[in-house]
Amino acid sequence: MLRDKNLVPLSRQHQHALALCVRIDRASPIPESDLAAWQAEIAQHFRAEVRIHFAAEEQFVFPAARAFPELNLLVEELLSEHEWLRERFAKAGAQGLSGGEIAEFAQGRTAHIRKEERQLFERLQELISEGELAVMGQELERVLREAEQACILPAKRPKST
Repeated sequence: MLRDKNLVPLSRQHQHALALCVRIDRASPIPESDLAAWQAEIAQHFRAEVRIHFAAEEQFVFPAARAFPELNLLVEELLSEHEWLRERFAKAGAQGLSGGEIAEFAQGRTAHIRKEERQLFERLQELISEGELAVMGQELERVLREAEQACILPAKRPKST
């Protein structure tokens, strides 16, 4: 099913995350000498985008999904996965992941994204009204703008004369 334009900002961020996961998979097994660099990148990804992404899903998408009893179990699973992923992001920030844990993180993150895209988003698009989707989309756009701003480099200051 074609992704509704109101969910596209989340799907775009999912693509960024999947790209990182593919790179981790291709680099696995991760040599000990590369652990620090991978963990730094994972932690940076969380700070720049994922923390805001998770908050947006938890604030706008999951509550909308809970209006439909058939999605409650799925939302609970996704929330549990968010917690597991947050723990892994924190561990990466503390340089505490092994090479195997980094590979496990990438596999878990990929499975989580696929579940959101293929199950949650698909069903929401079928169940929620266009008006409700539009309101959600406006809120998501507003909140996710923060993640975009986090990636902008500061402008160079002109040299004083």
